[in-house]
Amino acid sequence: MTTAFPLSWPDTMPRTQRREAGKFTATLAAALDNVETSLRRFGADSGKPVTNIVLSSNVSLGVNKPDDPGIAAWFTWEGQQLCIAVDRYQTPAANLQAIHHILEARRVELRHGTLNLVRATFQGFKALPAPPGSHWTEILNLPITATADQIKAKHRELAKTAHPDQGGSQEQMARLTDARDRGLKQVAG
Repeated sequence: MTTAFPLSWPDTMPRTQRREAGKFTATLAAALDNVETSLRRFGADSGKPVTNIVLSSNVSLGVNKPDDPGIAAWFTWEGQQLCIAVDRYQTPAANLQAIHHILEARRVELRHGTLNLVRATFQGFKALPAPPGSHWTEILNLPITATADQIKAKHRELAKTAHPDQGGSQEQMARLTDARDRGLKQVAG
């Protein structure tokens, strides 16, 4: 299930490890308004409404600068759940503003290209969330910001009970090892 808090990051999108300061000057409130406006205008321009909008982040009351500043804009368009996720920048406001510019680029494609061009562009944004309990962070019980060392250590810890020789099963161990490998791949990405 996609949640506004904490951050629901698409399983298909690797995380950024080195974030940039960015040159955006919009405040968090202004960037949020820009994204909501761009989504509404994109729906109007395309003649296809944008619905089920969830702006997911680790921003909460009193925490405007979380350790993980990523933003994932989830929405439905033409019956497909799409997600534009950005964590390139050091602040949620900058990542929101980047999403705003990505949406505005889709509006430019509509004005100067065709609806089919936009559909093709959005193929890369198709991001159905992983089924509950299947994301590597849930299997390893680690945050999305876990380091490679933390992932390896948690894998060793959980393998003590998941391994077939320790009362677990081959399926449990395979699931655990797959989660470790996906986590390490994302961290290295």
